[in-house]
Amino acid sequence: MAAAAPLPQPASIDEALASLDSVPLFMKSLPQDDTENEAVCALQSLAFDGTPDEIAQNFKEQGNDYFKGKRFREALSFYTQGVDAKPTEVLLQEVLLCNRAACNLELKNYGSVLRDCSKALSINPKSSKAFYRSSLALLALERVDEALDCCNRCLEIDRDNKSVLGVRERAIKVKAEKERKEQERSQRILKEKEQKRRLNAAFQERNLIQITNPDGPSENPYSPHFDPEDPTQQTLIIPAFFLYPQHATSDIISHFAEDTPFSAHLTAMFPPQAPAPEWDKNGEYIDGQLVVYGITLRKRLLKIGKKMTLTDVCKAAKAKAGEPRDGLEVKDGCLTFVVLPKGDVEKKWVEDFKMNRES
Repeated sequence: MAAAAPLPQPASIDEALASLDSVPLFMKSLPQDDTENEAVCALQSLAFDGTPDEIAQNFKEQGNDYFKGKRFREALSFYTQGVDAKPTEVLLQEVLLCNRAACNLELKNYGSVLRDCSKALSINPKSSKAFYRSSLALLALERVDEALDCCNRCLEIDRDNKSVLGVRERAIKVKAEKERKEQERSQRILKEKEQKRRLNAAFQERNLIQITNPDGPSENPYSPHFDPEDPTQQTLIIPAFFLYPQHATSDIISHFAEDTPFSAHLTAMFPPQAPAPEWDKNGEYIDGQLVVYGITLRKRLLKIGKKMTLTDVCKAAKAKAGEPRDGLEVKDGCLTFVVLPKGDVEKKWVEDFKMNRES
């Protein structure tokens, strides 16, 4: 008895799926290039066999099958071939265009949706599907007023169309939300303009001169504003740098209220019993042993007394009658003051400042 022939080895899943792709029934789409597959050639010849209407109808049905399977790109290709067959039947032309628009809606090709629906409406001005798909595309493109107009035109001829009524309701909500945001934005802009106007007026009254940075504004998380706790909304709060020139370092007072004396900040920053800052190796920066200077736009040096407030310094910075305008400089939304230990350090810094100013 002859030995049995060996059974063929089973193919892998990938190989099995690849082999199915050569069978026309299981192909994902017909090949575009020349092929030697006789079955495919037969199918392709059948697809283009008949009158333009028959050919277009055949492509439409194939497109419908792929659309039902959610294979929108393949369906789009078949509908396009149907359109290209140039059918003479008006209803078939409209259906192919509307079906292709449905594919492009799924693929988010909204411009193509609008072009096909426009063509469909030129064929049939009462095409509900063309109106419906146009309104969806317009809504996706945030062209809300046009989407509403599209819905209204459709409802004039098909008043009970639930799909279009649904789109219209969505469009109305989107428009209302858009208008609400636009109103909020406009109010915010007006509020910012009014705030800026009031700040400019406050700076003018207080002899504060804003200096534009030629390199553009620096990033500053703090900015001048009116004290929200002041019911009169008149108290100005402004950031201020305290410079320590002998150590090339500084501190920032992020919220310096204009009615606060300088001594309050110095006491908080350099209390007598607290350890000295790391940079103050000689322990010179102690409350009660410090002096503060302000520098005006015209390089006048203002020695600030312990009990003086920011309001007092602003008044002192005002130019004398008949002299050019003067005041404290505001750079990038901040004032700047120099803090020095009393004695030799202060004396030397003042002498250097005057020498540099004169030169």
